[in-house]
Amino acid sequence: MLGIVGTVPDLSLNLTVGRVSLEADKILIQGRPVPVNRGTPALIGAALQTLAVFGKSELTAFLAGDTGLGQGSRKIYHHLVHEDLAPEIQTLVFHYLQPDVDWHNRVLFKLAEMENRPVLIADAGFMYAAKMSGQAGSYDLFTPDAGELAFLADETAPHPFYTRGFILHTDNRVPDLVRRAYEHENAARYLLVKGSRDYIMDETGLLSSVEGPSTEAMEAIGGTGDTLTGIVSALIGIGMKIPEAALAAARINRLAGLAAAPTPATQIMDIIAQIPAAVETILKEAP
Repeated sequence: MLGIVGTVPDLSLNLTVGRVSLEADKILIQGRPVPVNRGTPALIGAALQTLAVFGKSELTAFLAGDTGLGQGSRKIYHHLVHEDLAPEIQTLVFHYLQPDVDWHNRVLFKLAEMENRPVLIADAGFMYAAKMSGQAGSYDLFTPDAGELAFLADETAPHPFYTRGFILHTDNRVPDLVRRAYEHENAARYLLVKGSRDYIMDETGLLSSVEGPSTEAMEAIGGTGDTLTGIVSALIGIGMKIPEAALAAARINRLAGLAAAPTPATQIMDIIAQIPAAVETILKEAP
């Protein structure tokens, strides 16, 4: 089973843990509807659409409202440390959480105690905390964009705000940043770097990349990086090897975007709706 951990910018949502379903443009957890716009709900929506192609719908979410002050994030951290994770959760994804090194380490140590530790995927705030704690190597996959990758590549930066300018410079190519991240032990076992070109890499270098189809209007649509993380998480959750899942997910996300015929006014749910057909197309093309 796939587990997804994250927050939503709605303080009325208390800590809520349970199975999630997708109903129209909302995810439904414990009877509570949460709009799918971007962020963790978009990741969950994309994962559910991907799982549906394989006849699966079981997804457990750990959600709380947080507007950036850490209220909901701390509730989630506390729950993960003090409650046992269901053994059925074999892939666990950490998304938008306020970075907190102490809480991060307590969660990681708790997971290490499990007889069968799940595959660990991190994006956004939890990826920052993993790097800041020196525990990045404990993860199986990070899904950074180029800016987040620059933070991973900067061995001296204690926080993304302090990433050095020369590392952020556009002349720095993704493979160079990845090399720096691995050199300083600030990367997961695999990286799926999201951007105009998607890179799948590990410490040996480039494994594969995807450049098309390229849809310029997608650049203006918030949440397309979240959908990519959701798709790859679902593919890993059904048993696909991480490098193959990352390559397929990058192609699926781009194909779904193309099928949505996006304009700057397109909503992320319009793209999520196209994911099942894109999954089927890419799977048919697989050797």
